Amino acid sequence: MARIYVYDEFNPEDNAMLQALYSRSPKSVTEHVEQVRNTGSGKFMEKFYVGYGHSSIADCGSTTLFIEGLSILADKAIQDWPLYAGQESSTRYIDFTKQEIIDPVSNEKSKEILDNWMKFYVASQEELREFLKTKYPKKTDEVEKIYDKAIAARSFDIIRGFLPAGVTTQLSWHTNLRQAADKLFLMRYNPLAEVRQIAAEMLTKLQKKYANSFGHQRYEETEKYREAMMVKYNFFNSEEFTDSFTYKTNISNQELEKYGEAIKNRPPKTNLPLFLAELGNITFDFLLDYGSFRDIQRHRNGVCRIPLLTINHGFNDWYLEQLPETLRGKANELITKQKSLIAALDTSPENKQYYIALGFNATCRVSYGLPATVYVVELRSGKTVHPTLRKIAHQMHHALKKEFPNLTLHSDLDLDDWDVRRGLQDINVK
Repeated sequence: MARIYVYDEFNPEDNAMLQALYSRSPKSVTEHVEQVRNTGSGKFMEKFYVGYGHSSIADCGSTTLFIEGLSILADKAIQDWPLYAGQESSTRYIDFTKQEIIDPVSNEKSKEILDNWMKFYVASQEELREFLKTKYPKKTDEVEKIYDKAIAARSFDIIRGFLPAGVTTQLSWHTNLRQAADKLFLMRYNPLAEVRQIAAEMLTKLQKKYANSFGHQRYEETEKYREAMMVKYNFFNSEEFTDSFTYKTNISNQELEKYGEAIKNRPPKTNLPLFLAELGNITFDFLLDYGSFRDIQRHRNGVCRIPLLTINHGFNDWYLEQLPETLRGKANELITKQKSLIAALDTSPENKQYYIALGFNATCRVSYGLPATVYVVELRSGKTVHPTLRKIAHQMHHALKKEFPNLTLHSDLDLDDWDVRRGLQDINVK
């Protein structure tokens, strides 16, 4: 008869040691607990994790970092990790009016650009909400409080397109000690100075709190390699996009047909068996505004490249189409002016990202196995998903059905993207 114990009162290093003792001792955890309580984990982690490279030990101890006052760009840099877990402030639900903005150039011209975006963001909100109430009038069976929240959420869906990527946000990062070290050792070489500074500060805090788990020796050749890779490949910037959406796959229908029962009989809200990822990958290239890129980046069971945000691919039409005519004219004038000011900024393409609004399109590339692809397509096809990303999810759906006619997909292809249920997506006291 199996015996079950729950011990969650230990700090991350003690918890890691407690689990690691199983690998070298047949004793019960009830005895190991006493060893941990009596001796602690310090020397154990230093010797068997940092000293001798038993990296899996550090997988067993986790911690949570809370990072505030960083730009959306730096936020994405932290989340650019397959095992990232955490939460961030949502531009779709929170008013960013009072948020500070990171300004790496810090001169009159750069300040003017940021001020222009924020003035439009702040000044347009009330008029936009009144317009939305006429466009989506409240139905008799809808609760007024929920309806008002849905209107506010839709207004942020639209107006967030004019937030500069340098606007500050906050996020949490729940990670085990091994992943924290591996990720931060790379982040130290990010092309953005802000990200490098954040990585250094996080490492310092972790080294102070968990000294025995962050005393890694540095090797010159390894550090040179990490730096070169981050400088050259951190940002994905393809000017070769000839279409706004393309895909390719190495999965064959012949191989997929061997699992006909799995692909045809799957009910809604049920994932495909994970082993089907062995059949190959599907890679999608598409243009998507940076605001919605942030949502698809949340799917980490695959590869999602960080795009270099530029003004070269235009401002996503959807944001402009949702504005009343008076605001649309002002928005077009603003975008034309801002593009000229951004182009004239004397700084690197990487730093120019801070001054580019989230509504500008970026070149995006994602690659998933079949189970992850189906999950992303179905989840992001729903009405509560931001419409610009929902459009991409629909294109993914049609691409899959064309390539794999027998594949069952439970996507929401309804063209109506207004859903008052947005007003229910909140955290409330029960």
